[in-house]
Amino acid sequence: MEYILKYFPELDEVQRQQMEQLMTLYPEWNDKINVISRKDIDNLEIHHILHSLGIVKFVKFTPGTRVMDLGTGGGFPGIPLAIYYPEVNFHLVDRIGKKLKVAQDIAERIGLKNVTIQHGDVKEVKGKFDFVVTRAVMDLGDLVPLVKRFIDNEDRNAVPNGLICLKGGDLSGEVAKYKNQVLIDELSSYFKEEFFKTKKVLYLPL
Repeated sequence: MEYILKYFPELDEVQRQQMEQLMTLYPEWNDKINVISRKDIDNLEIHHILHSLGIVKFVKFTPGTRVMDLGTGGGFPGIPLAIYYPEVNFHLVDRIGKKLKVAQDIAERIGLKNVTIQHGDVKEVKGKFDFVVTRAVMDLGDLVPLVKRFIDNEDRNAVPNGLICLKGGDLSGEVAKYKNQVLIDELSSYFKEEFFKTKKVLYLPL
């Protein structure tokens, strides 16, 4: 919890307890189902929880915002974001049922009331959202056509509705098609740990 509290000291007691529970529950589950790489589970706080919360540094969601987390796996970035934003609704979607089972169990055990979970393909999702968030899911060129139909026309946040991706490395080729619209925010400007040197928030209004 050292790093989470370092960058998010505003968390209340309930949120702190929920974050602490993540630090126990994910390693427990990882012993049964390989949700996070076995080599990486020791880096859970920085590489997964704090990384997910990078989206908070980019945009502050207003209460009532609807967010789809596409390709959530075991619940990243959706579950850490749902803890931070108890008044924002998160819909977690993935095609791998066993990983979603982990996300569902953890959400229930830490008492999240603002998370819904759907097992299946993105084409089966219904409804409208203000934002779709992803974490290293697929190339932007493949992602945009899949999610465009979900984005509501009515904006309620400081930035227009759209797609927010957590990505790393050189994105120049990936964003070339959208270079006049896309905004890239370097996570290293917020988080000083080595892991974040190449990590970015990529935002595309839709």
